[in-house]
Amino acid sequence: MSESAASRSQAARILSGLLLGLVLGLAAGAALPESAQPSLNWWIDQVIQPAGRIFLRIIFMVVIPLILSAIVIGTMEMGDVRTLGRVGWRALIATFALSAASVGIALGLVNLIEPGHSLSAESRQSLVQTYAGASQKSIERGSQSQSVATTLLNFIPENPLAEAVNAFNPENKGGGLLAVMVFSLFVGVALTIAPRERTATLRGFFEGMFEVSMVIIGFALRLAPFGVACLAFAVAARLGLDLFRTLGIYVGVVLLGLAIQQFVVYPIALRFFAARSPIRFLNDAKEAIITAFSTSSSNATLPVALRVAEKNLSIPPRIARFVLTVGASANQNGTALYEGVTVLFLAQVFGVDLTFTQQIVVALMCVMAGIGTAGVPGGSLPLVVGVLLSINVPPDAIAIILGIDRFLDMCRTALNVSGDLVIAAVVAKGAPDVGA
Repeated sequence: MSESAASRSQAARILSGLLLGLVLGLAAGAALPESAQPSLNWWIDQVIQPAGRIFLRIIFMVVIPLILSAIVIGTMEMGDVRTLGRVGWRALIATFALSAASVGIALGLVNLIEPGHSLSAESRQSLVQTYAGASQKSIERGSQSQSVATTLLNFIPENPLAEAVNAFNPENKGGGLLAVMVFSLFVGVALTIAPRERTATLRGFFEGMFEVSMVIIGFALRLAPFGVACLAFAVAARLGLDLFRTLGIYVGVVLLGLAIQQFVVYPIALRFFAARSPIRFLNDAKEAIITAFSTSSSNATLPVALRVAEKNLSIPPRIARFVLTVGASANQNGTALYEGVTVLFLAQVFGVDLTFTQQIVVALMCVMAGIGTAGVPGGSLPLVVGVLLSINVPPDAIAIILGIDRFLDMCRTALNVSGDLVIAAVVAKGAPDVGA
């Protein structure tokens, strides 16, 4: 079975688990008499939810090593910035600019539409009680704020190991997960500058750490259909049909954000920075975009994207190969947007009112997580969990959106690949002297 076929099969199993859990949960919540509710709650709290959390706990334990290794590797792949000079710097600036725009769109839409607030007060209270301890800590932490200067200073860790250990500790006053990301970025940059022959072992260590983390996540995802069914049952039994309306609004916000990035932000970048017709560009790039949508993998789409860039879009091969190869893992505009919407949506669901400064921190984390997201189906899941943990939103709640994640993954991957091609076109316009 091919990688894409196996991915589709896995996605189908997760969706089946979600649907089964939702149906059984709705049936149990509606059919059981009021007198049986205490017994149902006991089974949910003591058996069903703990069983469902097993696969999430496996993911939690590799969040730190995965983020550390992924960002270091993604930054190392941008090491050619030194040798490509203007090409590399333009690619780097364009990557951060478009990622920042996508996360800005996410934050703006979630604050404007407030999908997480569409839950009724009764349903939200039931959900908060389900995760009573963590939810209360979330609300308390959401009410706490630090000055902008302190927040910015905390981005640079005094002790990276301490920040890694306490990244998910709500009492931690440091930079937490974002400090770990910044440290990873520094390590990646340093490895591009240090002599390669002296750092080969360390490079191999991070590459090995990344591969091992992905294998462990693969183990967890094998349990995902069962885990999602259990967690979906628990949520549906307590929330009922109110949950479906909220999920529909959430999906709508994600799709609207992706559409704005694809049909507004990218055309502006193409018109003003690449001097290209957006309509013609999208038409010439459609093969790569459709492939990305169908496979949900930037890595799997890379050969097609390279051919489209060189043959259809007439981008110099040297630029196309550099930008698209790096972009397959380091330029995830769609993923950054999705993560921003998802994190703020779940924060709203649990009544966590993040301050402006806290939202900016979440935005920066999503931009940097975009660098460290694996270009494979579901590669953003561990990083979303990491960001949720950093603001103390109960990470188990991600099971609510796992069943529909495959479709959203297809959409955001198409945007990721479009963004790679747009950046390649912008870079090619600024470096006309670069040939094959």
